[in-house]
Amino acid sequence: MEHHFIGNIQFARIIIKLVVVAALAVSLAPFAAGLGKGYSSPAIASLQQLRPRRPFNGSATHDISVSDQQASWVASLSLLGALFGGVMGGVAMRHGRRKVLLVMSLPFSLSWILTVFATSVEMMFFTSFMGGFCCSIVSMVSQVYVSEISLPDIRGCLNAVLKIVGHLGVLISSTVGAYLDWQQLAMFISIAPIMLFCTMIYIPETPSYLVLCGKDEEAYKSLTWLRGPGSDIMQELATIRAHVIATKSFKNRNIQVAGSNTMNALLTARIGGPVLITCGLMLFQRFSGAHAFNFYAVPIFRKTFGGMNPHGGAIAVSFVQLLASCLSGLLIDTVGRLPLLIASSVFMSMALAGFGSYAYYEEVHRNQRLQNVVLAQNAGQNDWIPLLCVLVFTVAFSLGMSPISWLLIGELFPLEFRATGSALATAFSYLCAFIGVKTFVDFQQMFGLHGAFWLYAVISIGGLCFVVCCVPETKGRDLDEMDPKSVQNFTIKR
Repeated sequence: MEHHFIGNIQFARIIIKLVVVAALAVSLAPFAAGLGKGYSSPAIASLQQLRPRRPFNGSATHDISVSDQQASWVASLSLLGALFGGVMGGVAMRHGRRKVLLVMSLPFSLSWILTVFATSVEMMFFTSFMGGFCCSIVSMVSQVYVSEISLPDIRGCLNAVLKIVGHLGVLISSTVGAYLDWQQLAMFISIAPIMLFCTMIYIPETPSYLVLCGKDEEAYKSLTWLRGPGSDIMQELATIRAHVIATKSFKNRNIQVAGSNTMNALLTARIGGPVLITCGLMLFQRFSGAHAFNFYAVPIFRKTFGGMNPHGGAIAVSFVQLLASCLSGLLIDTVGRLPLLIASSVFMSMALAGFGSYAYYEEVHRNQRLQNVVLAQNAGQNDWIPLLCVLVFTVAFSLGMSPISWLLIGELFPLEFRATGSALATAFSYLCAFIGVKTFVDFQQMFGLHGAFWLYAVISIGGLCFVVCCVPETKGRDLDEMDPKSVQNFTIKR
């Protein structure tokens, strides 16, 4: 009996190891996406610093001069590309999860290689859009891939790993960007999608997709690879087949009803309430100033720091964001969605107002320091104040507003409209992200750096009011309980 028990433990370890190997291979997709997300801040600082550019072929070349408005397009067009990529990703997955990751990894890498050899700002606009398009697709497909190959006991853990790896990519990009110029950093990032392509060659397609396509023999081989040789996979394969049959039956039975009632449902409380709640959260999330710190961290710190290295500040923000993301998964199910959202909004508002106030103080006293030698010598002593404000904001955002906004997309929509509602909320989120990143420079030019963050603070206060009045608590409730069939207005009763 003891030998049998030990043998089962060893066998389980083999299964987990193989699944983890596949998940780690796929995690190169969010890792590459994280590297790209962390590119804008150091790259924009490098482009606007006009450092001598050293081409790889040794020939003479000219620097690319980037204005603030052009820099905002370089940063934001990746999010516009992600909007279109999110739409195309759902269509592309019909051809297989593994195949999409293989096909999209090469143009993803190509977008960064083209960035390396860009000779004009317009070319960087194109590569930014192209990179965001590919990034959105591989990120979405990698999430689906890991969910479909994972065992139920470790599915949540492996999905959390994807998010952590993505934040790790941001941290590495910010760190490496402190030492490399925009061209060298783009070449460094281009390696990650190539690594994804190389690893996906050896990883099988998901069994669920193969069964859905009627390729039972290939599904058997895929499941055998994932679970290990000699494992009894017939029960799991039968379960997958039963789920696929049930899904097809459900779709065939409801396709006419769903097709005729989708537009009507969008205007009713059944899906209208969840759409307004999730889109409202995305609106306040994207216009809270988070993207300003993500995409313009180094330029912002350069204007507020007196002596501290702005790249060091950006690295600290990325590191804290990584730690907070690791902690958020534990707190969401322990504390609850609503308390975290309220606390997150409160601390975000305070941190943004504090940062805006310091930026105003710094702007007022900058001219005095230029004329006063004593004040100039003391410059940099208060750099910890704006850094602390940004770190508090990052922790609050990463623990509450950011993860819960995405979590509620999967929890609030009724089953038959979950795909439609999720697509609407996700598309709206990317649209707001694009506008939010693009308009930061406009807000800064109109109101000053301090005025822009005071505006973000006001928006966060509006988000707090929205959360208190309109967002339901979903902790510990089944998805069926959260189906808003009886909702008659915008607010869902707690």
